[in-house]
Amino acid sequence: MRALVFVALITAYNSSGSEHYSPAIGWEYPENLYWGDTHVHTYLSHDAYPTGTRVTPDQAYRFAKGETIHADGHDVRLRRPLDFMMVADHAENMGVFPGLMAGKSCILASGDRERLYQQLSELPAPSDILSAKTAQEFEIASARLSNAKGIKGEGFSIEEGCRWHVWHDVIDSAEEHNHPGKFTTFIGYEYSSGMLHRNVVFSGGAENARRVLPFSSLDSINPEDLWSYLEKYRMDTSDDVISIPHNGNLSRGNMFMGVTFDGAEITSDYAKTRASIEPLIEVTQIKGTSETHPLISPDDEFADHEQQWWELLADIKPYMKLVGSERSLADQAATSFARGALKEGLSIEAKVGVNPFKFGMIGSTDSHTGFATARESNFWGKMAMDQPSRFRAERSSIYSAAGYAAVWAKENTRQAIFAAMKRREVYATTGPRIRVRFFGGWGYLASDALQPNLAEVGYRKGVPMGGDLVQRGDNRVPSFLISASREPGGANLDRVQVVKGWRDKKGGLHEKVYDVAWSDNREADIYGRLPPAGSTVNLNDASYLNSIGSPSFSVTWIDTDFERDEAAFYYVRVLQIPTPRWTTYDAVLYGLSELPSPEVIQERAYTSPIWYTP
Repeated sequence: MRALVFVALITAYNSSGSEHYSPAIGWEYPENLYWGDTHVHTYLSHDAYPTGTRVTPDQAYRFAKGETIHADGHDVRLRRPLDFMMVADHAENMGVFPGLMAGKSCILASGDRERLYQQLSELPAPSDILSAKTAQEFEIASARLSNAKGIKGEGFSIEEGCRWHVWHDVIDSAEEHNHPGKFTTFIGYEYSSGMLHRNVVFSGGAENARRVLPFSSLDSINPEDLWSYLEKYRMDTSDDVISIPHNGNLSRGNMFMGVTFDGAEITSDYAKTRASIEPLIEVTQIKGTSETHPLISPDDEFADHEQQWWELLADIKPYMKLVGSERSLADQAATSFARGALKEGLSIEAKVGVNPFKFGMIGSTDSHTGFATARESNFWGKMAMDQPSRFRAERSSIYSAAGYAAVWAKENTRQAIFAAMKRREVYATTGPRIRVRFFGGWGYLASDALQPNLAEVGYRKGVPMGGDLVQRGDNRVPSFLISASREPGGANLDRVQVVKGWRDKKGGLHEKVYDVAWSDNREADIYGRLPPAGSTVNLNDASYLNSIGSPSFSVTWIDTDFERDEAAFYYVRVLQIPTPRWTTYDAVLYGLSELPSPEVIQERAYTSPIWYTP
């Protein structure tokens, strides 16, 4: 492995600009890494119940904790339990279908009530899907039910009292399974407006959450109205709350526009509100990865990761028209993916003084089965109808087995994990539990990467992922301390990369990917390109060998291209060696004659950025 190292000792400064050479007595930093999922749907969601899901929030939490759950004829258990989770059922029509089938009187009668009841009753169980044709018919019928209008529309409606009852049940379930120090739950839900979806995470407990109903797209399709609702919640209670955007890759350029929802210019107040309410984004999940795309990053050989949904929707003209986008796909990509948004944020900050897109990155599943599964070798699927069967790979290969949220915190409690989310000391993985540390400062040495107390050195000399570097004096070049290790029992690592984006003196936006550590003594060519690690994947039996790659990396890297007058951000991307994708495991298990594509995957981790502002 190779890396550039800066060998002169330089005083480090924290984000407030104060000097610090060693921790004060009693100084503590987050030493624990916690794994979780803030995006799991249960039978309460309007698009989960009609697709066969009968898993309750109670069962979803118990599964995440490692208990065995019986679902649709199977006993299922998560191989390695999670540390925290949030059930995030859609606020729109939450609990309507289970209530309808249970005959609850608060589901108001209408001309379509009996028809909807009959259609739900006649749907086969997902386990009864015995052919591709049956699966297709099931999918069409359930999708029609999932998209039925409600509350303010035709078809069915739900009384206000029933909405409160469902929401209180959601809260009670989260409270029951929250065990500080052992397993953390968050009270929350999903706001779903077009493809501008957000997960709302409340920091506190039941007392304040019970005072409000979830704000949904039936109240307003404008996310800025959601932010106003959440700001009012902050003012009216002693609790905090955040909103986590997801599926930017499906937003057709609308998630990170350089204007407001109504097309007005972004102001400093808008930027402050968005940065405060939305300190994180969900960058990878079952519907693909929203880090970047070849249209944004043509020189990034790893930009085309799990983009099946983007490619599918790019060919659907009605969808593009539906979201009101007439821009080119390249322009849409620039405001759909995280890297484009991080660059655009630098430009907006130069205009209004605040960066609205100063976000950290996490992963979560967006599972609609109630089960937070992200392992390629045993993926449970997106919907109940996507659970393991010989028929799912062909129709469901566009889905990814992803992802999880990694949080550096002092303890496994709501307070500690939420605080880590707010300060963006978090990162995303596509499923594997890769361990990553990332620090930025002005004086890391090559020897620092070899210290057994690397994290202590990292905090003492600089700031962690999610932090800010402040320039103090001339001729100082930022240095970065990085460590990464594979998941226990998992695949080796291929390489560690630093992704840099910056705004030049003329306002131009740029990016560059640096290979800073890699395995197997490979040498870069004259253009600085590193050859592939190779592949040990055997498609015949869905296996691989750890005969290539490295179990861990630890490196100090400096930015020799640094310009002190140019705003920049840096984040780390860690790549595994190639391994079989879930579709290949399915093909081998069920003896399929053809291997569904993609066949191989390079799993990865994405850290939250560190920003530099002149």
